[in-house]
Amino acid sequence: MSRLPTCLNPLECSQQALKWIMNDVLSDEDAQTLNQETLNSFREYVNPGFLEYRKSVTSGGGYGAVEWRASGPNTLLDTQGNEYLDCLGGYGIFNVGHRNPTVVAAVEKQLAKQPLHSQELLDPLRGMLAKTLAAITPGNLKYSFLSNSGTEAVEAALKLAKAYQGPKGKFSFIAAHGAFHGKSLGSLSATAKPIFRKPFMPLLPGFHHVPFGDIDAMRKQIHQCQSNGEGIAAVILEPIQGEGGVILPPDQYLPAVRALCDEIGALLILDEVQTGMGRTGKMFACQHYGVQPDILCLAKALGGGVMPIGATVATEAVFSVLFDNPFLHTTTFGGNPLACAAALATINVLLRDNLPEQAAQQGSFLLSGLKRLAVRYPELVAEVRGRGLLQAIEFKKNEIGYAFASELFQRRVLVAGTLNNAKSIRIEPPLTITHEQCCHVLLEAERALEKLWKTQRAEVKPEFIDEELSIQ
Repeated sequence: MSRLPTCLNPLECSQQALKWIMNDVLSDEDAQTLNQETLNSFREYVNPGFLEYRKSVTSGGGYGAVEWRASGPNTLLDTQGNEYLDCLGGYGIFNVGHRNPTVVAAVEKQLAKQPLHSQELLDPLRGMLAKTLAAITPGNLKYSFLSNSGTEAVEAALKLAKAYQGPKGKFSFIAAHGAFHGKSLGSLSATAKPIFRKPFMPLLPGFHHVPFGDIDAMRKQIHQCQSNGEGIAAVILEPIQGEGGVILPPDQYLPAVRALCDEIGALLILDEVQTGMGRTGKMFACQHYGVQPDILCLAKALGGGVMPIGATVATEAVFSVLFDNPFLHTTTFGGNPLACAAALATINVLLRDNLPEQAAQQGSFLLSGLKRLAVRYPELVAEVRGRGLLQAIEFKKNEIGYAFASELFQRRVLVAGTLNNAKSIRIEPPLTITHEQCCHVLLEAERALEKLWKTQRAEVKPEFIDEELSIQ
């Protein structure tokens, strides 16, 4: 049983926190105190389970690397002064880099004027952002509902689809195995991993899952639903599965899904929370396939790594179900001025600096290098895949993937696994990563793989090695 401190004075706690916030530099004593305070707070008040999964925490939780500040667009410093090359990107939020000056300046200026909206007067930045999203999103997408996260963006999409299709007697959804759409009760119904779903059953009814990339399986499931009198409201997919392990579909899959939706009168919801905002080499991943959704979900990088924000963008026909009563689905903080300022500045930077194209170029170089390493270490690596700067290395075993990520952490390169595929390690740096930094990632990845290969060979029984050598 955990032991709580004998005294918890909230005023002292808040004063100490403000001291850390206001400090720009740390003495050695400050760093040691902050590290221990952070470990204790996570263990006693956040969730001790997090300490078991962090590669930055020693066994037994005696020491943990504590994040302090960004040291550049693509690098972080911990409290000990160690610098890390960020190839995790906050799970895809830092597309324009850490503390992008244009985004930070926009938020600071808005902060000085009005941080949150009154809820009664019209807030201009919400209108400006919705207009800008209509301009950059594909097809006839027009109206935006702004929220605070990707999960909320998906929730809004599901409710829009239900409201639009319900009068037509269509209530069911088709999603994919390996999908990740969030963990609230609604979005979790579309998410596929059993370990996330089981504790919260029963989830929302009417969700069916089919293999990702298999149009025949989807058609079969739809036919089965229709034969039972079950109408399909929408198909919800990620254009490229992120947490499923960076799984790319066949080139004709999404166009075939779009055609199938049109054939049966179902909506197509594309979840681009992770793949959007230039990540895959185009502003939105669906543009690689020439597909236009009826509803598009955005978040993560939309806030420029400075503010949380989500967006659900829909066609006028679909969104019109909220026209008569815009209070059917609302949020207090969604579309607040600070978040909108961050999103508008982020879009400006992405377009101004042509970051989607940079993601395509640097991603091609990085992917080619990782594939060469996979050929050199077939005992460890099963596959390397990706598009733009959303990439994954799939290992033969879960343990190898974890050891690889841990080894790279020791070499000051941040990577992490994917939630729905433990064998896959994601490579997802800011789109501002330089060619030299990509070279550094490849060098450290090679060194890590070589060390793991030697460790694995050393664990093989001597008689097996002798037998192998005798055959040669």
